[in-house]
Amino acid sequence: MDKGKGGARRWAIEFSETASSRDVPDPPGFLRSSLDLDEAVSGRQKKDTDTSWKQQKAWEVAQAPFKNLLMMGFMMWMAGNTVHLFSIGITISALWQPISALQSVGKVFEPFQDARTDTLLPKICFICLNIAGLLLGLWKLNSLGLLPTHVSDWVSSLPPAPMAEFSGGGIPFK
Repeated sequence: MDKGKGGARRWAIEFSETASSRDVPDPPGFLRSSLDLDEAVSGRQKKDTDTSWKQQKAWEVAQAPFKNLLMMGFMMWMAGNTVHLFSIGITISALWQPISALQSVGKVFEPFQDARTDTLLPKICFICLNIAGLLLGLWKLNSLGLLPTHVSDWVSSLPPAPMAEFSGGGIPFK
């Protein structure tokens, strides 16, 4: 290439011209129809990949309450069955978290919903696990003796339920 002669270069293309890409002939052996098919196939694969990714993430979100269920169960076990501030706080937390999660099921799965992704089964799994967490909290309330399970808990004129156990502390009780 001669730079000093001031003429046009032999293999240069002037982009300042208003020629469109359709005016330039395709190289030998190149078929535009095969390029269009490849783009269509890659677009379909991308959509399939996005759909499977959304489905996988929806299942991950649906199974997240299971981890919380195990952790909350362990904390309730560690708190014991005596009524004190720590056990009541954990029990209230165990009841509040599933209730708030059940109220926001639609918002939780909104990012994963589209025409191709089915979120019905992940939603059902999410709801079932949160109901299990709610039942765990109710069980803890019952074990603390804070649930009204006898008629005398509602009506004060009735006698209380008979005690299942009694501890007197070593003093003979007659």
